[in-house]
Amino acid sequence: MAGRLSRAEIEELKAVVGRGNLTAAAAELQEKLKSLENTPLNIAITGESGGGKSSLVNAILGLHEDDEGAAKTGVTQTTMEPTAYPHPRLPNVTIWDLPGIGTESFQPDKYLNQVKFNNYDFFIIVSATRFTSHHTTLAREIHKLRKRFYYVRSKVDNDLNSEKRKKNFNEARTLQEIREDCIENLRKAGEASPWVFLLCNWELANYDFQLLQETLQNELDAQKRHVFILAMPNISAKILEKKKAELQEHIWEVALLSCAIGILPVPGLSLVCDVAILVFHMKRYCEAFGLDDESLTRLAKQVGKPVAELKSAIKKSPLASEITKEFVLTVLSRSACGALTVLELVLDFVPGLGSLVGGGISFVTTRYMLKSFLDEAAEDAQKVLTKALEPRAE
Repeated sequence: MAGRLSRAEIEELKAVVGRGNLTAAAAELQEKLKSLENTPLNIAITGESGGGKSSLVNAILGLHEDDEGAAKTGVTQTTMEPTAYPHPRLPNVTIWDLPGIGTESFQPDKYLNQVKFNNYDFFIIVSATRFTSHHTTLAREIHKLRKRFYYVRSKVDNDLNSEKRKKNFNEARTLQEIREDCIENLRKAGEASPWVFLLCNWELANYDFQLLQETLQNELDAQKRHVFILAMPNISAKILEKKKAELQEHIWEVALLSCAIGILPVPGLSLVCDVAILVFHMKRYCEAFGLDDESLTRLAKQVGKPVAELKSAIKKSPLASEITKEFVLTVLSRSACGALTVLELVLDFVPGLGSLVGGGISFVTTRYMLKSFLDEAAEDAQKVLTKALEPRAE
């Protein structure tokens, strides 16, 4: 049930109420939530020219090369200086397309200063063929500066297509051979324990992208991990589940803010603030799951289907643009009974909150509404993904 509190949430709520200063606790949480929204994340994509750097930038951003704001791609060097590509939905997330290494202008030993290495949280080193001493020299310099880096072998689909002409073609074996060849070349170039991720920039749901994504999120701190997960393209059910879990983790904190506002002796303030809180976070959930006109239009273009066909899969959630104060008030009136069914449980389990009836109602209603909405938005996002991946009718 969407309104049921977990044991951990009840204990945290008891602790906050027990400290006696709910307003101060809520102010701290507000700062924490604001910090989450504004935490910058800068990802650098580097490697030799023609290795697929720009294509990988676009893939991570969920953009086609023809979309506004996409990185320019081409067989010649198209990036001559670090170029920032802001995320289409999260302005605090930036993917940087760095100049190709190994040219006369950009030698590995001087490269990091030229591209201002301190600007980036981590580096992805890309090659479409063999890794060389250029890559490992760059990696050693990155390591000296205590930054993380990851090797990506791009365009593996090209290798697979070439191998498919052979009678004894086996995809898993071919991928393993590519991986072993990359690792061997990196070791020869001086990399002791290389780990290589195989990608096709046009098919991120295949090969090692999800493994790369999981590795990155596990090595980021909590705030940057939150931002990174929300920035990932909605290419698989697993990524959608991670987004839901990440958003769900902070619902009780948002509800506690509502609770703190609810105890203030200002008539009507709680309702106004609750509605504003709900509008903001419901829109954020829709945008995270790609349930907005811009995201759906881009997805329709990428999969070659009418946008109306993708929208037809959405059964429970509105689009982000449809979430207004009036919409929330309508849903609130329908959901009041559901939220109030758990109010008594909260008041029984959390001594002290019972005396703060207005705050208690605000807490339960906000939490119930956000949990219910998040469940429905995540379910619709899964349906849109399924529809997008269905084979096109001939």
